[in-house]
Amino acid sequence: MQLFLQQLVNGVALGSIYALMALGYTMVYGTIKLINFAHADVFMMGAFVGYYLVTVLEMNLFLAMIIAMIFCAILGVVIERVAYKPLRNSTRVASLITAIGVSYFLQNIMIYFLGPEVRSFPSPLETSIYRIGNIVINSKQILVFVITVILMIVLYLIVQRSKMGKAMRAVAVDSEASQLMGIDVNRVISFTFALGSGLAGIAGVLVGVYYNSISPGMGTALGLKAFVAAVVGGVGSIPGAMVGGYVIGILETIVTFMGGSMYKDAVVYGLLIVILLVLPSGLFGKNVKEKV
Repeated sequence: MQLFLQQLVNGVALGSIYALMALGYTMVYGTIKLINFAHADVFMMGAFVGYYLVTVLEMNLFLAMIIAMIFCAILGVVIERVAYKPLRNSTRVASLITAIGVSYFLQNIMIYFLGPEVRSFPSPLETSIYRIGNIVINSKQILVFVITVILMIVLYLIVQRSKMGKAMRAVAVDSEASQLMGIDVNRVISFTFALGSGLAGIAGVLVGVYYNSISPGMGTALGLKAFVAAVVGGVGSIPGAMVGGYVIGILETIVTFMGGSMYKDAVVYGLLIVILLVLPSGLFGKNVKEKV
């Protein structure tokens, strides 16, 4: 039982990272119905920005996180304006293919300039060990969890209490009606990309700190699992993205604990298939009926 509880702690730390990334997927989809596969590589860019700031400029970790967040937020807006905005009235397939193209572009441009090898991310904070009974919690796990919870609370307040948050919810329901009511839809969409990409930037730095390694291809596997988390929770639902992230993180660690580390990815994608068969809209998604 103690070993099981220990794996839950590990799963919560991993799930926090998935949840932060899943929020970016679900926010963009909820606003413009686009699955932004480039989001995973924005996360990778955030990790490398944090790596450069911490190793080369010897910057404080928390300041590096803020700068990585700002960089990724700007990058997200640029991607939206250059790659997605011209295709807003095109088919969803065209936008989806563009998103995949942007993803490969970001990944390969980093490989071209920095090489494909894995880089060691320094540990700017001293790792401390805490014990609650026989359960061991280290300072990295606490850091990841606390930062994730703080960001989720801030995101909730922005979406639910701010004027821009109300505009985001209005555009998500009906963008044309929102425009008629005086809402600047382009500005709202750009803000959504900035917010989601900023969260991905912080998640990238947290992954570097937690695993002590980064690479140009790191966004592929983590991005897919974060997308699965968004689907499991219900694409377009912010609470669903959070819950989905923790479900995937805990599921992975439990499968590994039971000796199935070789099959943990298969179990995660198996859960995705089951959810799509039983609850196509996800745990927190809403069934939307379209008029013919």
